[in-house]
Amino acid sequence: MARLISLLARAYVMAVFAFIFIPLLIIVVISFSADSYLSFPPSDWSLKWYGEVLSNEGFMQGLKNSAIIAAIVALLSLGFGLPAAYALERLDFPGRTLIRNLILAPLILPAMMLGLGILMVFTPAGLVATYPGLVLAHLVMTLPFSVRILQTTLSNLGADVEEAAMTLGARPLQTFLRITLPRLMPGVVASSAIAAILSFDEIVLSLFIVGPRLTTLPVAIYRYVDERTDPMVAVLAVLLIAISLAIVLVVERSVGFAKAFGR
Repeated sequence: MARLISLLARAYVMAVFAFIFIPLLIIVVISFSADSYLSFPPSDWSLKWYGEVLSNEGFMQGLKNSAIIAAIVALLSLGFGLPAAYALERLDFPGRTLIRNLILAPLILPAMMLGLGILMVFTPAGLVATYPGLVLAHLVMTLPFSVRILQTTLSNLGADVEEAAMTLGARPLQTFLRITLPRLMPGVVASSAIAAILSFDEIVLSLFIVGPRLTTLPVAIYRYVDERTDPMVAVLAVLLIAISLAIVLVVERSVGFAKAFGR
């Protein structure tokens, strides 16, 4: 009976993985198609669509914009998220629960409603179709994740070592820089990476903020798919998957996600 349950559990896990990864494999295969339309399996093989993507000025500019915005958003998410997470986890002050709920509120609001609200605020301020506007809009979505990840990491690390250091005469800033921050570094790396991935892939909020002067890669892909369907769409999807996967692998190889959460 136990062996049967084990086999069923393995079969279930394999089915879940197949459900997730088989569509991705199909996309990868289609990206090497020589056809002028989406078809599976392809009638012939070619790399021409990869060349088309690399020579497309709109996509390359969108890629550059997305990369710059994602890097800035990751840094700002860490800069704002680390102090907030530390205060929420280590300090006791009035209104702590309210502040935590306000920080996490964007996670439960519909993205369309959030995007419309941001557009109404940004238009009078002249932030539409600007780098600062896109960075601030993406930060609204990434900051809750960064705070939550860092807060979870701090919670799993515990405060015993920090209390011992302060008992031995270390000042609060010295304790944070020499004790807390080094132990928190895996969480710092993971939260920054996740913020970068979320920003790079963000499309709903970006659709409200971008304009003819400035666009991102996901928005450029969305507009392209709205007009035509050819294997270039699959190539762009592979590009997004590869970038996100590369960031995840860097985090896993450098610190590991288990360490990122203090486990």
